Amino acid sequence: MEQGQLKLIFQTLDDIRHANGMEYWYARELYPLLGYSKWENFLPVIEKAKQACKKSVGEIDEHFLDVQKMIETGNGANRGIDDVKLSRFASYMVTLNGDSRKQEIAVAQAYFVTQTRKFELIEKRLEELERIDSREKLKITEKEFGALVFARGVDGSGIAKIRSRGDEELFGRTTKEMKDKFMVTKDKPIADVLPSVTLKAKDLATAMTTENARRKNLFGLVPIGKEHVSNNQNVRSALVKTGIYPENLPPAEDIKKIEARHRKEIKELQQKQRKELESAAKKLKK
Repeated sequence: MEQGQLKLIFQTLDDIRHANGMEYWYARELYPLLGYSKWENFLPVIEKAKQACKKSVGEIDEHFLDVQKMIETGNGANRGIDDVKLSRFASYMVTLNGDSRKQEIAVAQAYFVTQTRKFELIEKRLEELERIDSREKLKITEKEFGALVFARGVDGSGIAKIRSRGDEELFGRTTKEMKDKFMVTKDKPIADVLPSVTLKAKDLATAMTTENARRKNLFGLVPIGKEHVSNNQNVRSALVKTGIYPENLPPAEDIKKIEARHRKEIKELQQKQRKELESAAKKLKK
C-alpha cells in the first residue's frame, strides 16, 4: 500500500467522523474502510471489541450505542437498518480486534492512535484554548471600539486615556500599577497575562461602551470617557458581588508563550502522524 493510499484512508476516516458534543463514527460507514465487504462479517468484530472495552474500562454503553438509521430502498421506500455509534475509543478497540491480516486494519490503528493523542492534547490545553479565544475576542472588540471612537473625534492619545481610565475602574488601580504587580513590561499589553474571566470582563465593558456610544450618539473624549468609566464600574460591581476581585487574581501565563507552545505541539503531532503512517507502511511491506 502506497503512502498516498494511506493518507487517503486517514482522510476518509476524518471525513466520516461525526461530532455532537462528542466525536463518533458509525460502524456501517467504518467497516468498508477496514477491509470488510459484508456487514454480517463485521458484527463479530464489534462484539469482540465490546468485550475488550468492558475488560478495559468496565463500561461499554457510552462507547457503543446501538441505533437505527433510515435508508432509501430501490423502489423509493424507506426502511430502518441497525447500526452502532462508536466513540473514538470504541473505534480503536474495533481496529485492535479486527483481522490483523487486512492492510486497512493496520492503517486504521495508526489513525486512531494519532486521534487519541491529538484529543488528549486538546483536552489538556482546553483552558489555554479558552484564554486564547477570549484574548482574540478582546482584540476584535477593542479594534471596533478604537475605530468608532476615532470616528467620533477622539485621537490616539485620547483613546489610550479612555482605556486607561477603564482599567482603573475595573481593577481599582491604574494600568501601570497592575503591570508592575504582574511584572509586565511597559510595551506589552496587560491583557496578554490576564486570566479568562478578566479578559471577558474587559471585553464586555468595552463592547458596552461601543454600543452605548452609538445608541446615545456620543462624541468626544469626555462623554465617551464617562461612558467607559461607568461601564467598567458596573462590570467590576458584578464581579465583586460574586467574590471576584480582578486585581487580586494571579496573572496567567503569557498568551504569546502559550501560542508558541501550541504551534510546537501541533508540529510535533504532525511529525508523529507521519511516523505512524511510515510505520504502518513498513508493517504492510513485511
